[in-house]
Parts: sequence; C-alpha cells; structure tokens
Amino acid sequence: MAKKVIGQLKLQIAAGSANPSPPVGPALGQRGINIMEFCKAFNAKTQEMDKLAKIPTVITYYADKSFTFEIKQPTASYFLKQAAGLKPVGKRNRPKGSTKPGREVAGYVTAAQVREIAEAKMKDLNANDVDGAVNIILGSAKSIGIEVKG
Repeated sequence: MAKKVIGQLKLQIAAGSANPSPPVGPALGQRGINIMEFCKAFNAKTQEMDKLAKIPTVITYYADKSFTFEIKQPTASYFLKQAAGLKPVGKRNRPKGSTKPGREVAGYVTAAQVREIAEAKMKDLNANDVDGAVNIILGSAKSIGIEVKG
C-alpha cells in the first residue's frame, strides 16, 4: 500500500550545511518532519558539492511522519556568478551580483557559457527546448547585473 502524501515543501539550502536553525528547522518542524534526520541525510547527499551553492530541494512528507527529498541542480545565479568569475564577499562569503542591475555591471559571461548553463539546468527549468532555457538564464543574468557578450 502506498503512503499517503500530506504535502510538499520547497527550500533552497546551502550544500552540505543544513542545520536545525531557520529557515530549515521551523519549516520542517511545523510539518512534523524529523529535522535532524533530514539534516543528516541532506548533508550526506550534498557533501561533495560546492559549499557556496544553494541547492533547490523538494521535500515530500507523508502521513506516517516520514519524508523523501529530491535535490536539483544549484541555482542559475550560482552558475552565472561562477562563470562571470565573481569573488565571494560579505558576511556569508558568497559571490554577489550588482547592487543596481541594469545600471551597473557586476561581470560578463559569453553566450556559449549561457547555453552551457541552460543545458545543465534544462531538467529543472520550465522550458520546452534549450532556446527557451537560454532565455530564462538570460533573464536571471540581467536581474543580477551580469552582461552577456557575444
């Protein structure tokens, strides 16, 4: 007999560093999910990934308080910032885009790099083909102040 699904929860968690503090703990706790069990499983599954990468995660939780989770590719902004060669800054030591997108340029990427990112993210994006995925990645680049050359 199949388990009864109660719902799904979507979170973006830094690779290998899930812990019971906000936002992970409260989001899982109010749904009755074992927080420490999730943190250990997530950290084990993502320990090989770059610690700066935020990983979109879909957690499905069931009536018997069990759960399953699916990790996706890191965010498009992570790939764009890496391709542009942006250096980590700030308290969290993460690369930052432009503070004034559209007016200031934080970095540059090539059209080939954008296509490569789109192909890597294709299964996670809401696009029918690679050209549609490229347009989504171009929009992300524009919103964080990265200019596409070529």
